[in-house]
Amino acid sequence: MAWRGCFLRWTKGDILISTTRGNRSPLCCEQRRGFRKAPKKTEAKTEEAEPPISPISPISPIPPSSYGRLVKPLVFTVGFTGCSFGTAAIWQYESVKSRVQSFVDEARVEWLEKLRPRKQNGDQRENEDDTAYWHSWWNRLSDFQKQAIVILFQVNQWWDNLTQGQRTVSGIIAVNVLVFCCWRIPSLQRTMVKYFTSDPASKALCLPMVLSTFSHYSLLHMAANMYVLWSFSSSIVSLLGPEQFMAVYMSAGVISTLVSLVAKTTSGRLGPSLGASGAIMAVLAAVCTNTPEAKLGIIFLPMFTFTAGNALKAILAMDTTGLILGWRMFDHAAHLGGALFGVWYIQYGHKLIWKNREPLVKKWHDLRTKGPGRGGAV
Repeated sequence: MAWRGCFLRWTKGDILISTTRGNRSPLCCEQRRGFRKAPKKTEAKTEEAEPPISPISPISPIPPSSYGRLVKPLVFTVGFTGCSFGTAAIWQYESVKSRVQSFVDEARVEWLEKLRPRKQNGDQRENEDDTAYWHSWWNRLSDFQKQAIVILFQVNQWWDNLTQGQRTVSGIIAVNVLVFCCWRIPSLQRTMVKYFTSDPASKALCLPMVLSTFSHYSLLHMAANMYVLWSFSSSIVSLLGPEQFMAVYMSAGVISTLVSLVAKTTSGRLGPSLGASGAIMAVLAAVCTNTPEAKLGIIFLPMFTFTAGNALKAILAMDTTGLILGWRMFDHAAHLGGALFGVWYIQYGHKLIWKNREPLVKKWHDLRTKGPGRGGAV
């Protein structure tokens, strides 16, 4: 279950399910734990200390002129989404080219090895010399160095056993952990609030739309989001591939933030929010739309199962109701924005965007192979 706010006081409602949604949480409860502006020092005259930032305090309606501030985020969203898919198309081209080149090089080496005459006695003696050399090298190492090498070997084995999807999201999880650690540094608080939270009242609107997708102030908040992302990583990456998945994930984060900004501006309920809910909801919705008959279950209650299609319908119904009724616990607008984008992309967006990437890839290929001083394709 995703939280929009006060998730620290509602831990009894934390039932993690395989369809658990990402969290996009405004900083209401977290600010009560120390995330607040410093009060003014009292002078000879007794003055009231400056109240803490409170995104849920009563706020006067936004004047109509403020709606013009949404034009810039809208343009940024369109441009960022286009750049994300363009970069993903080029990334895929380079990956395929690199794999083909590696295959050709390996085949060439193997062919040359077969042509080279071999001397069995010489090869055996060479192997014995190599074994003696590495045995001597290992004995010269200290116990600490040996232990470090063993640990690195185990980590490498763990990495090799991961699926392609799990390897892909490992980088996303690492960035989220790094940003979470930055929240713990007092000197970075102002920077984190300005650039790693999304707030329609802030002067910075565009960059936080991206950075807030990787931002979590609460450990429980981040753990729930990353658990859901890890759980669905294999399914979504096997469906889209790592390059297309990254484009969808980044675009969904920005699009869901835009929907949240529009909802806050329309209702006049301003306040900062952060979290990966929009992007994760897009991942969840995409998987459920592609395989609606898949069986899902609650992590602590495995005896209760339901189809992915029914889970998605329930999620959309709850968020729509919460948005209409003005529930404040979740960022329902961000949830809906991400989920609807995920559904749309699987049904229509893949054909409209990814299937039409050939002109861009062809131009990139021409630039790579027909640059200055090159005679033609290689």
